[in-house]
Amino acid sequence: MDDILLSGLSHTFDPNELYNRVVHYYIDKKGYSKEQANSIARKVVEREKNRHTCKNVKCGHGLDDHIRHSETCLVVDCECRKFVS
Repeated sequence: MDDILLSGLSHTFDPNELYNRVVHYYIDKKGYSKEQANSIARKVVEREKNRHTCKNVKCGHGLDDHIRHSETCLVVDCECRKFVS
């Protein structure tokens, strides 16, 4: 299920887009109620937000603000100089 939902997402993490895709998937394809689909979507978005956040406690910026290969944060005034996965 995750592959279906995440494969169509843009390169930049968009929680609203993911939320809508999850809700529609569970309502349209699985026949879940609106409340059930919303509950699942909230959990999925929260999990993905955590995955897309720098794990360095001094940073906490989104991974879209990092250069992954050089392990550098793109936010100018951030103390995060080493990307932590």
